[in-house]
Amino acid sequence: MEQPNLSFITKLSNGDKVFEEKIFKVIRKEFPEEKEKYFLSIKSKNYTKAAEDVHKLKHKISILGLEKGYDVAEKYEDNLKESSEILKEEFENILTNITSYLAETL
Repeated sequence: MEQPNLSFITKLSNGDKVFEEKIFKVIRKEFPEEKEKYFLSIKSKNYTKAAEDVHKLKHKISILGLEKGYDVAEKYEDNLKESSEILKEEFENILTNITSYLAETL
């Protein structure tokens, strides 16, 4: 499975460590909140809201260097717009992977 990394943030920052820390801090704060909203939307079968939640999460997936994960999120977002949960398990595995990464990267 593709692993989260800071390569995109490092490239974006052009070596500015303060900028890197700020971006990572935002991700660390927002990701759990957005993930929780997604799970609530899925639990209530509110696919329109779940698609919006996935849309927000996919940007963090991209920033954390998960190119394949971004593709999965993009397709899953489209599926949700059609009230389909196809790719749900794959998407949620990505969320679990990111959650572990953020917990390990203090």
